[in-house]
Amino acid sequence: MRGARRMVAGLKPVKVPDAPSRAFRDLWPGDAARGHRVLRGECEVAGTVRPLLIAAEGGQGWGEGSGSVVWRAAVHGFAWLRDLRALGTDGARLRARDLAADWLAHGGGEGIAAVPDVAGARLSAWLGHWDFLAATAEDGFRRALMVRLAQDARGLVAALPAEGRHRGALVALKGGLAAAVALNEESWIARCLRVLPQEIERQILPDGAHVERSPAQLLLAVQDLIEIRNLLHGAGLEAPPHLGLALDRAAPALRLFRHGDGGLALFNGTRDFGASLVDLVLTQGQARGRAPLILAEAGFQRLQAGRTLVIADCGPPPGARVAAGPAGLPRGADRFHHAGTLSFEMSVGRDRLITNCGAATADAGPWRDALRASAAHSTLVLADTNSSELREDGLGRRPEAVEAERQEANGAQWLDASHDGYRRGFGALHRRRLYLSESGDDLRGEDAVEGENLPGFTLRFHLHPGVVASLQEAESAVLLRLPSGASWRFRCRDVALALEDSVFMAGEPRRSSQIVLTAGAGTASVQWALSRVSVPQPAASGARGPTAAPSDGPAE
Repeated sequence: MRGARRMVAGLKPVKVPDAPSRAFRDLWPGDAARGHRVLRGECEVAGTVRPLLIAAEGGQGWGEGSGSVVWRAAVHGFAWLRDLRALGTDGARLRARDLAADWLAHGGGEGIAAVPDVAGARLSAWLGHWDFLAATAEDGFRRALMVRLAQDARGLVAALPAEGRHRGALVALKGGLAAAVALNEESWIARCLRVLPQEIERQILPDGAHVERSPAQLLLAVQDLIEIRNLLHGAGLEAPPHLGLALDRAAPALRLFRHGDGGLALFNGTRDFGASLVDLVLTQGQARGRAPLILAEAGFQRLQAGRTLVIADCGPPPGARVAAGPAGLPRGADRFHHAGTLSFEMSVGRDRLITNCGAATADAGPWRDALRASAAHSTLVLADTNSSELREDGLGRRPEAVEAERQEANGAQWLDASHDGYRRGFGALHRRRLYLSESGDDLRGEDAVEGENLPGFTLRFHLHPGVVASLQEAESAVLLRLPSGASWRFRCRDVALALEDSVFMAGEPRRSSQIVLTAGAGTASVQWALSRVSVPQPAASGARGPTAAPSDGPAE
């Protein structure tokens, strides 16, 4: 049926105007530093930099060997236009035109260019930057852009809904709708509006999280929804109620992932977008209300007391694995998912303390999967094995049963979570119990592995690069000084403790440290604690009821 629709669409003539019938304006700021790189013949995508040159300069950037499929998808989607626009110079404008003309001549025939989400991103980029890219260009260049835009849009709209089970399907729909409005194609607009409600419901979970369980993809999906809302409003079209309801759910959910510095927690392919962009998206999304404490469907938990915030991943990875689609691009909602189940991040005020390592989603080398591994997250690793099996197009073996129970009393909070990602191969269950005191000055944890004939395991706590760590071997402790000057102490009991090197890949790669606890074979559980140095420790207690920590924890 999908192929038949494409064939019929290919037979119908499309009237191609000289310019879009409506003015479009991309809402989001670009990055001038990345724009300067494009001027130098390089393009950065999610921290990965590769050559992007026109044919006269060597022509690298469009072909299969130019970079990973994720990097190439962004380049063929013209993601770099926003960064050139951020420069706002004549040189940047001319470079954008040179690259676009070169793509039309040499890159437009690449298979990846026709993938629905890539084509949709490109249509949105061209229309959103039309004044910058083409409004004052030569007639021949503008005409070539409009003809290609019409060709791409016709095939894209005919193929809706897109086959991808991730955010790319929303990007394809957004691009198709923008082109339909730009070309005054009423039948295309009607088709997009018929598909839009079901796509929104597929993308945004009932709790407001995104189907990919990624703070980054949630942020981008909210941007997509805002653009669609504004597009419909500008065209005098009525938006389906699903759109407003989805924004009402998704924007507050985005707040759950924000640390005190305004940035997002580093789960499942998320990098540093900057607090200012998150603020802008929440403002444009007209977000109301405070951050929820729980995203029940996605499985994220937020513990907060005093100035201390803990964000924990307590949900199963999305769906079963789906084979890669056209041009090798993954189609499943697990495409960027990490093996970080039960990992957590912690911040105190504006200072991040415990983190995950970040992501390199566009890297074609070892960094991509190294950062997806369990060892790159602040969680338990059994026998140097990932809790989910990492594959090029998503995950293989993965936790299926991930459970979490939360209690609160007198301002103190308890979280008891478990996952069965180590059931196959080890017959083991990882259980993590967290307790945050009512003042926020005491975080205690117990990590247990339940099963028989258990191998050894490690616990990793990756520190933000701004944290200065000093090992206190005599006390089985690490002293942690935050940028604000506050000091915390990490303590543990009956387990080997070490301070090792780590890396922080939220933006530019930065060296950092990690606290590593190593437990030998047969160890059932490990207790640890993080406490503000200036605050006396509470008396130890073995109680496990709702008025005590989940374990007595390490005592001073």
